Amino acid sequence: QVQLVESGGGLVQAGGSLRLSCAASGRTFNSNTMGWFRQAPGKEREFVAGISWNGGRTDYADSVKGRFTISRNNAEATMYLQMNRLKPEDTDVYYCVAESEYRISYPLPQRVGDYDYWGQGTQVTVSS
Repeated sequence: QVQLVESGGGLVQAGGSLRLSCAASGRTFNSNTMGWFRQAPGKEREFVAGISWNGGRTDYADSVKGRFTISRNNAEATMYLQMNRLKPEDTDVYYCVAESEYRISYPLPQRVGDYDYWGQGTQVTVSS
């Protein structure tokens, strides 16, 4: 069974930091683009960040550029999202995503439908 499992969410004060992790199992994603989306209640899921199969390319939503950093460790089948200078508007459920096939696309895919595998989500709450 293919699984993406997020961890690292929680409650943090504005200006603080959190590091999300995404552990993959059931198949390898070493040749696939991965990324993070987020969703607030009543809103559509939105792209946060993406990373190419080897980490050579990263893309970010304008709202998180300069504050968030995406990375991956293929040897450990894990992806990360380092979130710094968090704001109350970053409060959302964060989802780890992965493509099912090897594709080269620049900029990296940013639509919900571009990704085939989704984690269950982890809640991030930023208090003011």
